[in-house]
Amino acid sequence: MKEADFYEVLEDKKVRCNACERRCIILPGRRGACRIRENRDGKLYLLTYGHPVSVNIDPIEKKPLFHFFPGTDILSYSTVGCNFFCKYCQNWEISQANPEDYPTPYVPPEHMAYSALRYGTIGVAHTYTEPTVYYEYARDIGLEVKRLGLYNVFVSNGYFTLELLDDAVRFLDAINIDLKGDEKFYREVVIGADVNVVKRNIKEVYRRGIHLEVTMLIIPGYNDDPELFMENVRFLAEISRDIPLHISRFFPHYKMKDVPPTPVETLVRFYNMAREELNYVYVGNLPDPKYETTYCPNCGEPVIIRHGYSVENRLDGDRCPACGYKIAGVFKKEEGVKEFTL
Repeated sequence: MKEADFYEVLEDKKVRCNACERRCIILPGRRGACRIRENRDGKLYLLTYGHPVSVNIDPIEKKPLFHFFPGTDILSYSTVGCNFFCKYCQNWEISQANPEDYPTPYVPPEHMAYSALRYGTIGVAHTYTEPTVYYEYARDIGLEVKRLGLYNVFVSNGYFTLELLDDAVRFLDAINIDLKGDEKFYREVVIGADVNVVKRNIKEVYRRGIHLEVTMLIIPGYNDDPELFMENVRFLAEISRDIPLHISRFFPHYKMKDVPPTPVETLVRFYNMAREELNYVYVGNLPDPKYETTYCPNCGEPVIIRHGYSVENRLDGDRCPACGYKIAGVFKKEEGVKEFTL
């Protein structure tokens, strides 16, 4: 347990949490919507600090990040807790859990960072649930990771406050943000959230120079309207045509087991539509190299060929080997950065 950084004290020992844009007002003895930030006698505490519930080594492509050191591995972890209540969540067993549901041993931040180095990964992915809600732990890990010359990645629903983002720029190198749908979708499926916050944060992440990729999960009957889809695609294109977009196939899960998988024809149609506006578009959960491969926007040459987690990187540094066009992304270690082994 650790006192939180992003909160303010109100009257009668109530507190307002300022980590995410729900900005929960929490009474003494109660917890925020995330279940892991608790008011104890007028102070807000993170209950999961140092207690990861899941730790794995994953391909970076699993995040998904396709333009950030493709073909490498990254140490991935999370604690329990989330500020969203998505009815289709793939990790609901931990995202919707309480800390006491999963008693785990204490893992200090420096241990997590050194593990990433020891196993030859590029760094740490703060992922699986929502790093915003366990931010103090993620921040302390992230600073240790940077000290070792490695990299930090968030996989996020994008519902953090600008105060938190301004703090995270000290260590955050890349982020994948879910853009889930329209206002109705965020209100009824995510439950009580505002899509405009996510769109604001996508703009702000890009403005701050953090490598950004975006995922859109397409759910039949919920957010598969072509006009809605293209509205979100054009929103990204107005920021930059170089933002990689991952269109993800839905499969029945959690509270939405009665919804069928996304038809392949829908995914292919959306892929072709999005490529009219964006330079880098991919389809996830559809094992076909055509829709996972990176093509040069200038000459059409396949420059990074993927089949699942098998990656063939043909880039010359960060440039197309056929025409020399610079491919957007982070493909080379910064000067002075340590090798990814201990």
